[in-house]
Amino acid sequence: MIAGRTRAAAPERPLTMTPPDIPTDAVLAQLVDAARAARAHAYAPYSRFQVGAAVLDDAGRIHAGCNVENAAYPQGTCAEAGALAAMVLAGGRRVRAVAVVGEGAEPVTPCGGCRQKLREFAAPDVTVVIADSQRERARHTMDQLLPASFGPENLK
Repeated sequence: MIAGRTRAAAPERPLTMTPPDIPTDAVLAQLVDAARAARAHAYAPYSRFQVGAAVLDDAGRIHAGCNVENAAYPQGTCAEAGALAAMVLAGGRRVRAVAVVGEGAEPVTPCGGCRQKLREFAAPDVTVVIADSQRERARHTMDQLLPASFGPENLK
């Protein structure tokens, strides 16, 4: 607990994954639940478009984030960026899976900027689950969302 707040759906111990570190459907369901819980805390007084995101790190920990708007619109923060910041703060450096939860006529996928932010920590084959408050809407890999991406390995 930090400053009277608790982290949404952070497991006490690493979750079980199947070789080679592919998250199970049960783990992905926990990730979606964490993103749903984070969405409930979104600060979106202008757009009223609440988004929650969660990332699973290489230690099996879940880190969640929500969008935070600002009256100076470009200064807002996406849910995916918040989840990544929480992961980095906790010492994580590798994303094993991502969940994004939002309500819309079409599935709410990460924006272009967040796709690149996720790619910094996620390999091209990482699963990205897109859901709403009731059900899973789609599954993609990072490579499907950001084909021919530029990542850390390009700078080696």
